[in-house]
Amino acid sequence: MTQKIRIGKIATMLAMLDDKERSHFEDAFNDVDICLGKVGTMNIQKVISSVETAVKRLNLIEDGIYRETHALYHTIVEALEGITRGQLTLGETMRTVGLRFAVVRGKPYTNPQEGEWIAVAFYGTIGAPIKGLEHEAIGLGINHI
Repeated sequence: MTQKIRIGKIATMLAMLDDKERSHFEDAFNDVDICLGKVGTMNIQKVISSVETAVKRLNLIEDGIYRETHALYHTIVEALEGITRGQLTLGETMRTVGLRFAVVRGKPYTNPQEGEWIAVAFYGTIGAPIKGLEHEAIGLGINHI
C-alpha cells in the first residue's frame, strides 16, 4: 500500500503558490484533478460554500453522489481546523480570513482498491478585521471518497 502521489503536498503547494510561481510546477500536477480559488470572509459557512461551489463547477466531485459531497465537506472542515486553531469560528470571535484554497483529487496509493482521495489546503491570513493585524495560517485536510 505504497503512496505514489502525495495529494496533500500538491494541495499545500498549490494553495501557497501564486500564479507565476505555480507555472514552474505545472508538470508535477498531471496525475490529479485540481480546483483553485480564493475566499475572504468573517463567516465560516461562506468558506465552506465557496470551496464546495468551486469544486462542483469544475465537476471535481460528482454532484448528487452523497459520499463525494460528504467527503469534501469533512475534508474542508479538517483543513479549516488548521486555519482556526481548532475553533471553527470567525466573525463570532471577531476574526476574518483571506485565503487561497486548492482541492486535489487523485489516487495516492499504488493499490487501485484504495480508490480516490481528496485533499483541501488553505493558505492565507487570519486575524482581527483590521487591515494589517492578520497573520499567516495554513490548513490541510485529506479524506477518502
